[in-house]
Amino acid sequence: MTAIKGSTGAMLIERARKVLPGGVSRNTLLSDGPVRYVHHGKGCNVIDVDGVEYIDFANNVAAHIHGHAFEPIVSAVAAQLQRGTAFTMATEAEVRFAEHLCARAPAFDKIRFVNSGTEAVMAGMKAARAFTGRPKIAKVEGSYHGAYDFAEVSQGSSPKNWGEANHPQAVPLANGTPSAIAENMVVLPFNDADAAIAVLDEHRSEIAAIVVDPVPHRIGMIPVSSAFAKTMRDWADSNGALLMFDEVITFRNSYGGVQGELGVIPDLTAMGKMIGGGFPVGALAGSNEVMGVFAQGDKGLRLPLAGTFSANPVTMTAGYVAMSQFDRESVGRLNALGDYARSSIAEAIRAADVPACVCGAGSLLRIHLKEKAPCNYREAYPSPIEKQALGAFIAALYHRGIMLIHTGSAALSTPMGHDEIDRLSDAVHASLVSIRPLLDKPGSAPS
Repeated sequence: MTAIKGSTGAMLIERARKVLPGGVSRNTLLSDGPVRYVHHGKGCNVIDVDGVEYIDFANNVAAHIHGHAFEPIVSAVAAQLQRGTAFTMATEAEVRFAEHLCARAPAFDKIRFVNSGTEAVMAGMKAARAFTGRPKIAKVEGSYHGAYDFAEVSQGSSPKNWGEANHPQAVPLANGTPSAIAENMVVLPFNDADAAIAVLDEHRSEIAAIVVDPVPHRIGMIPVSSAFAKTMRDWADSNGALLMFDEVITFRNSYGGVQGELGVIPDLTAMGKMIGGGFPVGALAGSNEVMGVFAQGDKGLRLPLAGTFSANPVTMTAGYVAMSQFDRESVGRLNALGDYARSSIAEAIRAADVPACVCGAGSLLRIHLKEKAPCNYREAYPSPIEKQALGAFIAALYHRGIMLIHTGSAALSTPMGHDEIDRLSDAVHASLVSIRPLLDKPGSAPS
């Protein structure tokens, strides 16, 4: 982790290293390139503390759907700040936002707000256990579901420990994770329904839920197949388990989430990121029956769930405005822009004559430094050369005024149009050309 010598950012990182582990508060900022500090953002642009401007295709890792400082959100939040930020009482803002989100998807009878996507997935896993009385959760190999010990299993497995392709090992992420964590997670191969069923059948009476991300970022932004999703739905129904979709990132891709496009209704759905309008948020939605674990009923309170800042009126207000203005027309326009972006980038890749490809769906995309689009986590796993080249590629894009997520991914926002996509594809072409020596001759430096 470095900084640009003599810059304001360089001075800030030196101060940060003295008081923050590694100089940051989240590992997504730990990369091979310079640490950049933002001064302000407006629309789809951000300006750093040294006055350098970028088109922001990262959008705080897909957390912004309307870009930065969206005026309707700014005005509504400013008014709410005058009334207070958080209370030991419920607010109408929470009810209003819940009504809006529940109206967007047939699977949403009830919703519970939390403060992050991690919390939403955690609550969903605990709800599944509370509802079924079973201990194990099944997830897809390589999928990211937040910073919860169970969710992290096999998120970062590698060739040295991931086991057989049709029967992946359950691999803890963090040092010191108790062995019982991995023992209670079942890891499935992605988009291979037959192999997944074979693994699930081994734990038929123990599985509380199957968790699926419909367009898993860490696996490579490869959409789940309808056949795989429907097979998981059928297996869950036949074996007394629940199906949970993690739509923390993907809820943007359709008015009611990707689940509507797949024609598969999950029992639970975790959401977060862009539904908060730029503020910390998470939400778990589901059927009346399953969400009943959070309420006092005939069976008592099966799952207590508290949170000091959950459903605070600032987030609820920002989220309601953001989602109200992300209507069906806006979703369609942004998805069409995503199609244009993937097509333009694919043409840039062909022109650069570099082994690379672009994947994704809706308003999400990811660039891989692989000639052929990967189909699963193992195929998406970067070689040491690819990893080095990706770092250089991201740095080269920054140099050209383009900011992507550190994985080579982009999440579009409503202020964007064809002009921004054209600048992105031009920068992708030039940046790929600049890193060609790294892919052709390992150890060479890009220009």
